[in-house]
Amino acid sequence: MITIVLALAAAGLLGLGFVAQQHAAYAEPLGEMLHLRLLLHLIRKPLWLGGLAAMIGGQLLGALALQRSDVARVVPLTATNLIFALAVAAAVYRERLGRGEWLGAVLVSGGVAVFLVSGEPHSVGPPDSSPAAWLAMLVTLIAAGGLVLVAVRSALSTKAMLLAAAAGTLYGVQDVLTRDSLVRMERTGQGLGALLTAWQPYLLIMVAVVGILLSQSAFDAAPLRVSLPAATAAEPIIGIVLGVAILGERLRVDPPALAGEVAGLIALVAGIIILGRSPFLAKSEQGPARSPDRAQG
Repeated sequence: MITIVLALAAAGLLGLGFVAQQHAAYAEPLGEMLHLRLLLHLIRKPLWLGGLAAMIGGQLLGALALQRSDVARVVPLTATNLIFALAVAAAVYRERLGRGEWLGAVLVSGGVAVFLVSGEPHSVGPPDSSPAAWLAMLVTLIAAGGLVLVAVRSALSTKAMLLAAAAGTLYGVQDVLTRDSLVRMERTGQGLGALLTAWQPYLLIMVAVVGILLSQSAFDAAPLRVSLPAATAAEPIIGIVLGVAILGERLRVDPPALAGEVAGLIALVAGIIILGRSPFLAKSEQGPARSPDRAQG
């Protein structure tokens, strides 16, 4: 129960953080996408800093949840952040949620519940440290890079979706690296000292920084209805797959359980897509004043 509370609290802070960050990032010139100067400009904005603080708070709560449970159990719960983002947007505009928003919320929350009940995620041993296991993460990082390369040559809305998907992919990698680092600390009993001699924590920092840059670039390119759903859908899927491949996590594989797991993930993604079409998220297009240099640079 504590794990569920921590994960949902993390989702709430992440949703709040994403709304604030997008409102600030969407006003930046398009020519700053994928450049570090985008972050250097955003860090001067109080709204964006507040969103960053909320996101960091959500990630810290997520790390506490990951310390207590598996990635495959925690990440689907944090994927409900889009529900919280929508609730924040509705509160800002002082309007009631419609049938589409409620349907999306039910599909997301119901999908998470069905997946967790059907799959019963659990660990069967320590993380696999063999090169073959970590090859899955390398392939994932290459895939994220491929999404970015395609995004650079795409139209603006497609660019936003692809950059968001790449960011969500890196967030899934980040979840796995966080869980691996926490397990490593616990098993060695050396605390932070155990992390100084391992490469995973250093990769975790790099992945986190690049993930933030990609997500802010996606927020710069398009409003939340375009830029957030892809990241929200990619993170749990990548986290679950890598959790099984690297962390020794397992799901039930009998036919009824597999049917429930697939149905749960389909409902989760469908709900995310429906929520992403909400007019509340589209209103961020009229939110902050746009920079005069919004032309593609």
